[in-house]
Amino acid sequence: MALVLGSPPLRLCPRPRQGSERMGPQLSKKISSSQRRNQRGWTLIEVSMALFVVILVSAMAIPSFLLFRRDTRTIGDARDLAELVMLAKMRAAANFTQARIYADTSAGSFHLDTWNKTTSQWVTEGGTVTLATGDTFTYGFLSSPPTGTQSSISQSPACQALGGGSGTISNTACIVFNSRGVPVDSTGAPTGNDALYLSDGTSTYAVTVSATGLYLLWRTDSGTAAWRKR
Repeated sequence: MALVLGSPPLRLCPRPRQGSERMGPQLSKKISSSQRRNQRGWTLIEVSMALFVVILVSAMAIPSFLLFRRDTRTIGDARDLAELVMLAKMRAAANFTQARIYADTSAGSFHLDTWNKTTSQWVTEGGTVTLATGDTFTYGFLSSPPTGTQSSISQSPACQALGGGSGTISNTACIVFNSRGVPVDSTGAPTGNDALYLSDGTSTYAVTVSATGLYLLWRTDSGTAAWRKR
């Protein structure tokens, strides 16, 4: 073959292989099919199944969560009550006077009182604690107290008149400590029969005080008296 001077150089292009020619259309077809699958999205059945699973899990979890939250509030009230019992015992011994936990069973509240020897009156110390919504001072249908505490289940005796006069205040319950930190009854005699019970209808808690002044926190399900120390 003769080359003419001044003509552009020849460029030899390799001939495509037969395999590449065959793979081209197939590869394009596969890519197109993959793109269609990626763009297809969720079907109505798939969305419905996902929603069903979410609703089912929520239906199982929400009641347990609500029960846990309610029990958390109740144990919080019980611990506050137990801590105030300990404080009343310490105040009585430190000030060499009487101190008591005053529980208003109808209003669902409690506070600490100390006896003022000068004025011969009960004086409230600190603020009043109100039970959480749904909690009340009750032991429901339980028929037996925690082991080794009361002879029979009951709230502590009603509180004496605020001014130190005779008589009791209705819808109240009091745990009274003498100047040695020992729980006493209305006559001033040591007693081991004091307890305060509160419940949310599912769980019941008790704060008991022995004749030596030892206080304990208990819990049981409201349906049966299977008391356990907390």
